[in-house]
Amino acid sequence: MHDFRRNDYDVTNSVQVSSTAAVMAAVRQLFSSTWPRESFERVERAFEAFDSLFAGRMPGYLGVDTVYHDRQHTLDMTLTMMRLLTGHERTAEEPARFGGERGVMGLVTSLFHDAGYIRETSDKAHRNGAEFTLYHVTRSAKFLARYLPVIGMQSWVPVATRVVHFTGYEVQLDQIHLDDRRDRKLGHLLGTADLVTQMADRCYLEKCRDRLYPEFVLGGVAAAAGASGVVQVKYSSGVDLLRQTPHFVRIARTQRLEAAFEHAYRFIEPLFNGRNPYMEAIDRNLAYLDRVLRTERWPLLRRRPPLFTSNENELAQVRGLMVSHLKAVWA
Repeated sequence: MHDFRRNDYDVTNSVQVSSTAAVMAAVRQLFSSTWPRESFERVERAFEAFDSLFAGRMPGYLGVDTVYHDRQHTLDMTLTMMRLLTGHERTAEEPARFGGERGVMGLVTSLFHDAGYIRETSDKAHRNGAEFTLYHVTRSAKFLARYLPVIGMQSWVPVATRVVHFTGYEVQLDQIHLDDRRDRKLGHLLGTADLVTQMADRCYLEKCRDRLYPEFVLGGVAAAAGASGVVQVKYSSGVDLLRQTPHFVRIARTQRLEAAFEHAYRFIEPLFNGRNPYMEAIDRNLAYLDRVLRTERWPLLRRRPPLFTSNENELAQVRGLMVSHLKAVWA
């Protein structure tokens, strides 16, 4: 593991998580050692479909235009998911193991857990996928219901379309009904992968300030007019969102990672001799944020993460949309 981590590499600085090919190769290696008798073919096809969807090459879709939930995030999360699956299979008793078929379903669900942010070509009402923020997971579930039969996994549709909700807040976790205990556990891994991957990103702080805040504005999360017409403000700026980030991480850790997801993040540890590079990276990010907040030295947040959307000028476009949206809300 290198001391200096590149902005578009995973927590070990060994896999370029902006590259579909690099992540697929890393996932394939772990997959083959975890389930040697299971074919990787459906996962490979799903990677290819993901790449096509996010790049805007899939017929009927415009490609990814969300600047925080970009291609790198999904690829990074899918690598994390494979690591969690591997750690689980190495340590679980035989009856509790997922097996290859369920593992494939988990990986495909991971690849498309944010497909709901992507607009259809026929959509004239929305200007950016971030406008789907409050219900994007439900849209991702609908995409999975359409896609799984394409790779011969029709029977997994009822499970995958529920399991994907462990990555969001649209359905209360105790309201996600699954018949098999293993499917619920797989949901814990999926929700864990989504959270820890974001918070362990080398540029997490800059991405929250500069990219997540505009998504929250466009999605009606940062500020929205209530029934009485009074504007309710949750985040007044990207800096305000960062001020509230330590509280968000504490809640995510205690209520989700530890309680609801039953410490599933520990399944990473068998792969790293008992260490957890994700939790270490999260702690480093929080310590650095604490330093910035205490000193108010905002220039300390100077990393410039690359962006992986289907349009290279997306950040400028999203900022323009954000300004017009805020003007409309306050008007």
